[in-house]
Amino acid sequence: MKMTLAPIPFFWPKDTVLAFYEEAALWPVERIVIGETICSKRREMRTEDWKDLALRLSKSGKDVALSSLALIESESEYNSIKSLALDGVGLEANDLGAAEIFHQQQHLFSAGHFLNIYNIECLKLLHQDGLRRWTLPVELGKKELEQFSSAINEHKLDIQTELFAHGYLPLALSARCFTARTLDKPKDRCEKICLDYPQGIAVDSQEGQRLFTVNGIQTLSGKLVDLVDKIAELKQLGLDSVRLSPSCFDMTDIIDSYQRAIDGEHVESVCDNYCNGYWHGREGMATELSELAALN
Repeated sequence: MKMTLAPIPFFWPKDTVLAFYEEAALWPVERIVIGETICSKRREMRTEDWKDLALRLSKSGKDVALSSLALIESESEYNSIKSLALDGVGLEANDLGAAEIFHQQQHLFSAGHFLNIYNIECLKLLHQDGLRRWTLPVELGKKELEQFSSAINEHKLDIQTELFAHGYLPLALSARCFTARTLDKPKDRCEKICLDYPQGIAVDSQEGQRLFTVNGIQTLSGKLVDLVDKIAELKQLGLDSVRLSPSCFDMTDIIDSYQRAIDGEHVESVCDNYCNGYWHGREGMATELSELAALN
């Protein structure tokens, strides 16, 4: 089993992004997916900057992919996706429009965690268009992964499967920017206000329970999902890769815990407040402890 580092979901300054990936080049992650996936107004890193970074990470021995926006709203955004192709670097689609662009360009591509694939027929159609790696929708769990794994083998599809194993769960996208609205700013004149919230804006219930995280046009979960204690199960299911979404500036301890789990060590979550409900077929924000954690 391998590790994939998903794109940074939040809006960070360019220097912070570059420093983050300088560290990531030293982590034991085989695959790194980069690019702006949430909002095209986040222009600290432009397309050429992402391409330069992709080449640098490739030279460090990483399998690198450039990822598309998850919500295409304008012709300029459409055209920016058309220009993502780069020799020696993979492509990741987060929108069916991006998948169609890559198909028309005759590129093989992967599907990120925004491209919802819920049945084997959909997977087969996208595979015919060039899909070679996909991510199980975050609200599906062990039961659905088993079903997909069986169907992929039955249909002899040359495709790798990833599971979103760590990070704030991507729940919804909207044409409206909730961060701008929270601060009483129009979306078109937001002044890049997301830079002031490098881990989003926490949304609590009236009882003080953390429910969601606002991230521009995106709504994330309030808790981090973390499946590090499920690695043994995932290996038995034949999962190709766990997908780790950056949840903080320093992911070193989290990456290390997953590597130790992949190496065969039993590791409990290093997150204080995490969830794993979807994996167990329950509500996403639920947490079921492993037997070892429950005993402690």
